[in-house]
Amino acid sequence: MSTLAALARLRAVHTGAAQRLATVRHCHLSERPMVLIPLRLAGEAAAPLAAMAGTDPARPRLLVVPQPRDRDLRFAFAAELAEILLPYIEGLQKATETVERRGAEPFERCVDAPQVIVPNRSAVAFVQLLGRSTRFRRAEGEYAVHPSVPVLGRWLTFLAQRAQYPGSASLLAATEAMSLHWATGQSALEDANLASLMGWIDPPPGMTGAEAAREAEDPLVWPPAGPATDPGFDSEVLAPAIRAYAETRSDRAAARVGEAVRSQLEPTWRLMWRAVGLLGALPAGPGVAARWEGDRASFTGFAAQLAEGGPPQPKRDGAVGAASRLARMERAQASYDAQRAYDDPLVMAGHRLTGEAFTGTVLAADPDHAEGEGRGRKLRPLLTVRTSDPVRLAAGTRLGTPERRGQQAEVVEITGGHVTLKIVKGMGRGRTASPGSVPEVGERVCYAALTDEYQPPASLPAPEDTPWTHGGPPPEHVPAVEEPDEEEWA
Repeated sequence: MSTLAALARLRAVHTGAAQRLATVRHCHLSERPMVLIPLRLAGEAAAPLAAMAGTDPARPRLLVVPQPRDRDLRFAFAAELAEILLPYIEGLQKATETVERRGAEPFERCVDAPQVIVPNRSAVAFVQLLGRSTRFRRAEGEYAVHPSVPVLGRWLTFLAQRAQYPGSASLLAATEAMSLHWATGQSALEDANLASLMGWIDPPPGMTGAEAAREAEDPLVWPPAGPATDPGFDSEVLAPAIRAYAETRSDRAAARVGEAVRSQLEPTWRLMWRAVGLLGALPAGPGVAARWEGDRASFTGFAAQLAEGGPPQPKRDGAVGAASRLARMERAQASYDAQRAYDDPLVMAGHRLTGEAFTGTVLAADPDHAEGEGRGRKLRPLLTVRTSDPVRLAAGTRLGTPERRGQQAEVVEITGGHVTLKIVKGMGRGRTASPGSVPEVGERVCYAALTDEYQPPASLPAPEDTPWTHGGPPPEHVPAVEEPDEEEWA
């Protein structure tokens, strides 16, 4: 937790109301998101009990597994979920745009991409497990499932993998998105409770955030947001209903299970759409659109892979694939941190408190300063900035600035409250600096040791050239039919 976030939490405790951590929205919000609230059977990590899903707040669709230990009912649930998610996903593949690239062939990219919003990080983990449990199924043979089930599993796995990618909004946890923009007067663990978090951020009229959060602790008023259910509900309501269905297999018993889980899901459904409304009221930060372009590109690529008949995602990445994925995520994290700071002065303030960034007033500027002689002469304007921020940067550190995106400066010297900078990039290609590229005396500026520049991909061998020290080349994918008791529902 940053110092600024800690101060915001203290202020929330003092005032009884959540405090803003951002001036803009740092995540993309679709005009038509798919809200998904899953429930699982207690003690079974990935055995679905129920789900509520839909894109219309007034028309949720409830899916129920009256006996979660029944294999046929589990896969019937997966097929029903596919009926909701797959048309939503496939509908977004129809509209595309041509993207021109310098020095390369243009390519087609989907105009939009799916956005699935779940209550919390545990629901994201459940989506990942459900995807793994279904994507290896086969639509023919002894243990055949509906053809939509393995397709659903592959899309759920895609969404879960995108959720691990910094800045992605394809699969969004509501608690994380809200906590990114508001600080409450409770712990981060308590913020994982959507009802409590929303109580702080958007309390009912006449109540403080603290009072609303205390009320949210009552599972009878606000049931858990899933995928786990309240133990009292499990023992007193759910277990007898499931037992009655197991004994009778009647429609009446199935309806009893359905009404029981509906009572647990409907309050969370309302909370989810309140959260979507609050996020939608915030203006999007400038970097949000670029990050969503990354989601759209990834969605387009995976849709093409699926259409070409590629194999399902492996249970584990090979050595080269894992290293490549880790490198991409590290670059994305650095870019995400920089974009958020450049987009939002409140986020930048957190970096200023740690000494990674500073703001100040330009005391002196030498826009014509150059280094070298003759053909090796390079324009290197100098700045002297007076700041009251604690600057903890070493000489030679490269800095960026939100006022002039793409420009880079280098720390020359720090003396007291004065920082001398040398601009090394982003002042034009001529022998003199472009107009406006060098800050003028008296101008207020901000510089930070954060970069959003393109970084080339890591240099790694091809998968078939994986050295023996890292397991050797990955084996070729061979579809296998698994016995029912070997399915990974737990």
